[in-house]
Amino acid sequence: MNDQEKLNQPRAMEGLWHDTVASGFSMASDPLTCSLLRTLAASKPSGRFLELGSGTGLSTAWILDGMDQTSSLTTVDNDASFLGILDKHLGSDPRLEIVCADGDAFLQSQGDAQYDFIFADTWSGKYRLLDQTLQLLSKGGLYIIDDMLPQTNWPDGHASKVDDLIHQLVSDTRFHVTKLSWASGIIVATRL
Repeated sequence: MNDQEKLNQPRAMEGLWHDTVASGFSMASDPLTCSLLRTLAASKPSGRFLELGSGTGLSTAWILDGMDQTSSLTTVDNDASFLGILDKHLGSDPRLEIVCADGDAFLQSQGDAQYDFIFADTWSGKYRLLDQTLQLLSKGGLYIIDDMLPQTNWPDGHASKVDDLIHQLVSDTRFHVTKLSWASGIIVATRL
């Protein structure tokens, strides 16, 4: 089996990828991760989705591709220029809300909001405000993070942060957690 073959990318990917490369954005999610996001999104009909760290919208496109028409996705990033690319290619989708804000401030503004699916692809909701983010997850909800395997762009000392995060997640009795040494290294946690 070749897991790179026939990923059936969302229609918007060609234009998104072209504009992403032209913008110099270098933190794109792995296509295998994106494929998994789409598959997991399909398991949450009429779901409320949250993506922290939109970038240019590459993973956003895959999440949207897995969602049904009654679901909604809020995607958050603090870089307006990257969000402009996302908006150009995906902004006409009525299921999508694009938020340009600091991730920490967004999370702190959520109060009692509940989401069925959270993909945390930035420091906010992953290395910062983790417990607050996990509180936003509904029963049966999915919390997904990537980049858990060593990356060439990790700053000095980042490996210990990853180890601490993994330990915190697997020790949390509110969740079933699966660690995948695949793609960039993925963790999927389901709230009990």
